[in-house]
Amino acid sequence: MAPNVYLVRQRISRLGQRMSGFQINLNPLKEPLGFIKVLEWLASIFAFATCGGFKGQTEIQVSCPPPPVTENKTVTAVFGYPFRLNEASFQPPPGVNVCDVNWKSFVLIGDYSSSAQFYVTFAVFVFLYCIAALLLYVGYTSLYLDSRKLPMIDFVVTLVATFLWLVSTSAWAKALTDIKIATGHSIVQELLPCKKKEVLCYFGSVTSMGSLNVSVIFGFLNMILWGGNAWFVYKETSLHSPSNTSAPHSQGGIPPPAGI
Repeated sequence: MAPNVYLVRQRISRLGQRMSGFQINLNPLKEPLGFIKVLEWLASIFAFATCGGFKGQTEIQVSCPPPPVTENKTVTAVFGYPFRLNEASFQPPPGVNVCDVNWKSFVLIGDYSSSAQFYVTFAVFVFLYCIAALLLYVGYTSLYLDSRKLPMIDFVVTLVATFLWLVSTSAWAKALTDIKIATGHSIVQELLPCKKKEVLCYFGSVTSMGSLNVSVIFGFLNMILWGGNAWFVYKETSLHSPSNTSAPHSQGGIPPPAGI
C-alpha cells in the first residue's frame, strides 16, 4: 500500500505544480487548435453584437380626408432587441392629433424574443468559453496535454456547441424573416385604424436590417468553425491515440504533446 500512496502523492504534487505554474506559451496559437479558437472568439463577438445592439423603427404615412385636411402625418413604431414587437406601440408626432386616433394603443404584431435571446445568450456563453479555453491553451499547455479529461471535455463541448450554433442560428434566421414581414408593408393591412374609410394609411419606411442579416451569417460561420475545429480537438483526446496517452500515465510519466 505504501508505494501506491507514494505514487498518488507524487501525481497530486505534479498536478498542483502544473496548476500553480501559469506560464504563457504562444505556440498553441500557431497551431490550428488555438488559431481556430481565436477565430471562434472573434466570430462570437460579431454574432451577439450585431444582433443584440440593433434598434430600428418602422413608419407609416397617415392622412385624413376629406379636404382640406389632406397632409400626411408620420406615425412611428420603434423596435429592437429582444424584438418583443407586441410591446412596440405607434407614436404620432409630439402634440399632433392624427385623425383622432389614439395611436399609442396600437402595437406591432409578434414576439420573437425567445429566438433572439437564445441566439445572443448562447453567443455570449461561447465568447466566455473561448476565453477560458485560450487561457488553458496558452497558460497551462502542459496541464492540457497531460490530462485525459480536459481534451475530452473540450471535444464534447465543441460537438455540443456546433449543434447549438445550427439550432440557434436557424431559429434566429426564421425569426428575422418574420420580423421583416411584421415591420414591412403588411402593417397597413393589420392596423385597425387603417381599415376605416376616413383614414388613409401608406407604408413609409423601415430601418435597414443589414446588421441582423450579418448576425445570421456569423451564426452559420460559427457553426462551420466549431464543426471544423472538432477534428483538431479530437486529435488531442485519448480516442485518437489511446495507446500513446495511456502508456505514459500508467508509468507515471508525462505523455508527449499530441498536436499543440
